[in-house]
Amino acid sequence: MKRHPELLIPASSLEVLKTAVVFGADAVYIGGEAFGLRAKAKNFSMEDMREGISFAHGHGVRVYVTANILAHNEDLPGVREYFRELKEIRPDALIIADPGVFDIAKEICPEIDRHISTQANNTNYGTYNFWHRQGASRVVSAREMSLEEIRELRGHIPADLEIETFIHGAMCISYSGRCLLSSYFTGRDANRGACTHPCRWKYAVVEETRPGEYMPVYENERGTYIFNSKDLCMIEHIPELIDAGIDSFKIEGRMKTALYVATVARTYRRAIDDYQKDPALYQKNMPWYLDQISNCTYRQFTTGFFFGKPDENTQIYDSNTYNKEYTYLGIVEETKEGLCRLTQKNKFSVGETIEIMKPDGRNVEVVVRRILGEEGEEQESAPHSRQILQVELSETPDQYDILRRSE
Repeated sequence: MKRHPELLIPASSLEVLKTAVVFGADAVYIGGEAFGLRAKAKNFSMEDMREGISFAHGHGVRVYVTANILAHNEDLPGVREYFRELKEIRPDALIIADPGVFDIAKEICPEIDRHISTQANNTNYGTYNFWHRQGASRVVSAREMSLEEIRELRGHIPADLEIETFIHGAMCISYSGRCLLSSYFTGRDANRGACTHPCRWKYAVVEETRPGEYMPVYENERGTYIFNSKDLCMIEHIPELIDAGIDSFKIEGRMKTALYVATVARTYRRAIDDYQKDPALYQKNMPWYLDQISNCTYRQFTTGFFFGKPDENTQIYDSNTYNKEYTYLGIVEETKEGLCRLTQKNKFSVGETIEIMKPDGRNVEVVVRRILGEEGEEQESAPHSRQILQVELSETPDQYDILRRSE
């Protein structure tokens, strides 16, 4: 059976959710203010969640809510109350890792689909079949699975049980995100949503009988960031992903900006659609996909575990910084009489050349002609983050277009 994969995009806020929807998502996954694994993301209030679900559903896009902490006893009463609230606003699915939390969801809101998070370490078809018997409609594969393993898994599970797989974004040094470093160093538990990403820090070695003598860690003389993985990118392997029987292509990044989300969603949307229209068209447009996907912040790219276990080439030993080609300026909230309104994210100035990034794949170079402050006063530049501005450009953008500047 030829599958039509869902493109599943992360959203950290209502603004980013709307961007994901407009730029090509089939579904969006979000976190509420509790019980998800991104405690430091902005996350959604119930009011924003309600508005986001309404907006997405109005565009034919599904919304999944993460509730994938590994719960302790004191979490369970709150989980129960949280699911009662979610029952009222009706997301399309809940993403769950903990069996106790799963049972509460089945009891409180059985009409909402239940998906099993990658945090549950889903590495074999026996696990998939177990969760299917419990009532799960989808299981997210562990990042440690190869394409060959996923293909074999597909042949051993019911046709109506969906496979969701991460195909782009940050990789974790620990097995399916089960990291102790964050809790050990900072007291913030990665398994309860508070990871501080210590895998990106710089390390040295101290020999126990010589305290205070810090010896740098070298890995083939390339540096000291020994835990720092490259980012996953499977844009060149859409055919293999589809052939393996994956139902949902998941993008990592619930802490990312609207610019990142728009870039990744737009690029994968076009790649998937091109391939399903004509595999030759997909191959022909590959240079465009690769150019566009490199426009968002990333730590170099790898194919992760898909084609075998990662080797030394999947790590970055000399840096923890992102490659960054564009600066995010803002989202067009509305246009009126030749002016576009936006909440400014980074500085730009009158006379500068910037780009309008459009959902249809076009990037339009424009000149900033005027910048007006909240009271209508003329400004030469927009130096203050979060300032609401009216901006005149040499070409008027549309609502939800993204403004960005090349570095």
